Amino acid sequence: MLVTRSSDTQRHPLLKRFPIPRRAGVDPASRITSGKTWTAPAGATRVKRFEIYRYDPDSKNNPRLDIYEVDLDSCGPMVLDALIKIKNEIDPTLTFRRSCREGVCGSCAMNIDGTNWLACTRFISETTSTASIYPLNNLPVIKDLVPDLTHLYAQYASIEPWLQTTTPSPVTERLQSPADRAQLDGYYECILCFCCTSGCPSHWWNGNRFLGPAVLLQAWRWLTDSRDEATGKRLDDLEDPFRLYRCHTILNCTRTCPKGLNPGRAIAEIKKMVAQRQL
Repeated sequence: MLVTRSSDTQRHPLLKRFPIPRRAGVDPASRITSGKTWTAPAGATRVKRFEIYRYDPDSKNNPRLDIYEVDLDSCGPMVLDALIKIKNEIDPTLTFRRSCREGVCGSCAMNIDGTNWLACTRFISETTSTASIYPLNNLPVIKDLVPDLTHLYAQYASIEPWLQTTTPSPVTERLQSPADRAQLDGYYECILCFCCTSGCPSHWWNGNRFLGPAVLLQAWRWLTDSRDEATGKRLDDLEDPFRLYRCHTILNCTRTCPKGLNPGRAIAEIKKMVAQRQL
């Protein structure tokens, strides 16, 4: 099946996480240990278990997995509701990002049952019997479920994501026809949650040079904007064996986008535009 958006894939992945062999050369300090179990209150009838990654660099201890039992009768329907309930009522040391609770800010992106998603748009009912929650893959962890996005934002800044023009500014705003405006659909909606980049094997292997699907989708958003006049410069900056062409069309990015966008298609369009200008 050709996957064109995340809604085309099943919500319950067959493959999750596998243990790392002891001879893999992984720093022993990064090995995950068993943590605490926080039991549900007496009398709770609808109990849900959450297995949550915990890591505090100040403690000098290994990461651990704590298990929390949550009474769903006093909890909202989303995974983020459960996390907020855990922090407010069970364990105030649990750390995570959240803001809008509407799937538009991208703050609560995390790995839920092996799939990168937004905690505010993932129903608890869609998770496995014991929901496993980790920070986004392949990113340094600041604490618990909070990844360090510094490098990804630096890559985003490198594409100069703003309108660039050379002609004099008009008296009013720069206009677009409805057809030209429609070319931005499916790209401007990106909220920079980086679920796609975190799930991209090419970025795992070459993250210091490959821009990754989120940044490249944003690059295409400006390349396809009829008002922008820096197309040549933008393509010159992208035409590189690593910045663009490390994409091997694995399409994990498209499968895991919580907004249903298709970063793989955006990357293909950039490659097509690079090839066409050489004809």
